Amino acid sequence: MAMASFPFSTTDFPIFLAPMEEVSDSSFRRLCKSYGADVVISEFVSSEALIRDVQKSHKKMEFAEAERPIGIQIFGHNEKSLCEAAEIAASYHPDFIDINWGCPVKKVVSKGAGAAILKDIPKMIALTAAVVKATPLPVTVKTRLGWEENDKPIVQVAEMLQDIGIQMLAIHGRTRSQFYQGEADWQLIGEVKNNPRMKIPIVGNGDINSGQKALDYRQKYGVDGIMVGRAAIGNPFIFKEIKDVFNGKEPALYGYEERVKVCLQHLQDAVPIKGERTAVLEMRKHYSGYFKGIPHFKEKKIDLMLAQTVQECEHILLQA
Repeated sequence: MAMASFPFSTTDFPIFLAPMEEVSDSSFRRLCKSYGADVVISEFVSSEALIRDVQKSHKKMEFAEAERPIGIQIFGHNEKSLCEAAEIAASYHPDFIDINWGCPVKKVVSKGAGAAILKDIPKMIALTAAVVKATPLPVTVKTRLGWEENDKPIVQVAEMLQDIGIQMLAIHGRTRSQFYQGEADWQLIGEVKNNPRMKIPIVGNGDINSGQKALDYRQKYGVDGIMVGRAAIGNPFIFKEIKDVFNGKEPALYGYEERVKVCLQHLQDAVPIKGERTAVLEMRKHYSGYFKGIPHFKEKKIDLMLAQTVQECEHILLQA
């Protein structure tokens, strides 16, 4: 199957950092870039919050030039606010606008946004078409296979989204009812990619947690790129691992000192973006990833989960 071309300049087979709330902020995106992520996407931005001029939402859209190519991801359920949000996001000059039609979280779904749209495909298509018309930037979509096990219309949905003008589709290989349980179904992602009608790039997402798995799925399903989500949390090294495996190299191993250095760099870079308190709190979800497999780390982790300042975190991590 021929590889489709991306609507922004990138490598032949890009590895994406998935958009994740309170994870893929600018400090973490830059870190992942430095370890080989090709394309990054912002945390998701609420269209309703954006048009109400909520400062936190504007902050989420700021990025450094070093992060390109970068997409800003928006979500919502109302045409007017989604289109306005796309225009506001475009004013930050990202490389593309991504629409989130896949988030399974209750507070998003209960408003009819995120994965909830999978229960109303005509509305999904209409809203996406409106956003495509509202911005000169390329529009991309991230979604799931469907709402539940007996309803996975992704092959047809992908065709419809392509027909109304989106320029890339990222598919998480689960339904909304699965959340993150069970195994991602890449078979269906492969079906979308191998549908002769599809011309836009198809990016696969779900369960990619090693370089070897990325290589296996690339070869088996023929996708145009791979998106790494949860396996990147506290583990920016996974992008280098994937690249090493793709290039036939033995993946590098990172000792405790290197991990401490990168972890603290991540934390320190987050402070100017979101303030010390939030940076310290949000860092807590990264520690398990950074120090996975390090013996006797449990006590330090308990201390880190209670730490309130960057100085405390530094003290815990740097003490013998």
